[in-house]
Amino acid sequence: MTDNHLGEFLRARRAGLRPQDIGMASYGVRRVTGLRREEVAVLAGVNADYYTRLEQGRERHPSAQVLDALGRALRLDPDAHAHLHQLAGTASISRFTHTTDRVGPALRQLMDGYPGAAAFVINPTLDVLASNALADALYSPFEQADNLARMTFLDPAGRQFYTRWSRTAQATVSHLRQAAGLDPDNPRLRELVRALSEHSADFTRLWNTHAVRGKTQDAKHLLHPDVGPLALTYQAFDVREAPGQQLVIYQAEPGSPSAQAMGLLGSLHATSDQAAL
Repeated sequence: MTDNHLGEFLRARRAGLRPQDIGMASYGVRRVTGLRREEVAVLAGVNADYYTRLEQGRERHPSAQVLDALGRALRLDPDAHAHLHQLAGTASISRFTHTTDRVGPALRQLMDGYPGAAAFVINPTLDVLASNALADALYSPFEQADNLARMTFLDPAGRQFYTRWSRTAQATVSHLRQAAGLDPDNPRLRELVRALSEHSADFTRLWNTHAVRGKTQDAKHLLHPDVGPLALTYQAFDVREAPGQQLVIYQAEPGSPSAQAMGLLGSLHATSDQAAL
C-alpha cells in the first residue's frame, strides 16, 4: 500500500473500463488496458494534464465537482463513488476513528439471545471479535475463526465452506478496500493486506482491481461438513457504542431445510461441548 491511494484507485478503475463499455469508438493500437487517460478526461470534462497529475499523485486536492464528474466517467456505483470522495478527503461523512475491539457485555448478551441464528461481531478489518454458540458451530470447519478474510483466502476449509467462493472472495476484498478508504493508515489493515498478498495470488489480483463494496444482504450459500448445504440470509448492524464494529446475524428461512440444519448444528455443538466437560 502506497500513499497515492486516490491515484491508484483512478488508475485501476480506468483499466477495468473498455471503450465499448461506454459506447466509445476505439482508434489505433491500444497500449494500455482499458481507457486512456485522455479518454477519461474527455468523458469527465477535465483537462487531460490535470487528470494525469491526479493519477500520478502530483495533484491531491480535486474539488467535489471534479470527483463527481470522474465518478460518472468511470461508471462508479454508489459505494465506489463514496470511496472516491473518501480517498480525496471530500466525503461529507466523518472518517472512521479507531476506538476499541472490546465487545461490551450488553452486546454479548444480545448475541446469546439469538439461539437460532449465528451472530458475531467484526471490526473494519473483518476480525471476529465475539460470537455466539451457533456462530462458533457454523465456523467450526476452520482452523481458527479469527478473521473472515484470512479464513476465505488462507484456510484450506474456505473453498469448500463457501460454495460460491469467487463471489465471497470478491465481496471480502471489496469490503477491505472500503475500510482502506475510511482509514488508510490503519496498521492492522496494512498488516492484514501484506500477509494476504504474500500468501494468496487470488487476493492480490482482486486487491489490485480496487473494487469497493459495502455490506449487502445477499444470501450466503455454505457447505458445512456436519449438516450439509446451508442457504442463509444476513443482516449487519453498526454498533453505536463502538464505531467501526458491526453485529452480523446469519439466519435461515423458518421451516426450511437450512433452518432444520442450523438447529441440528446447534444441537451437535452443544452435545460436543457437554462431552468435553
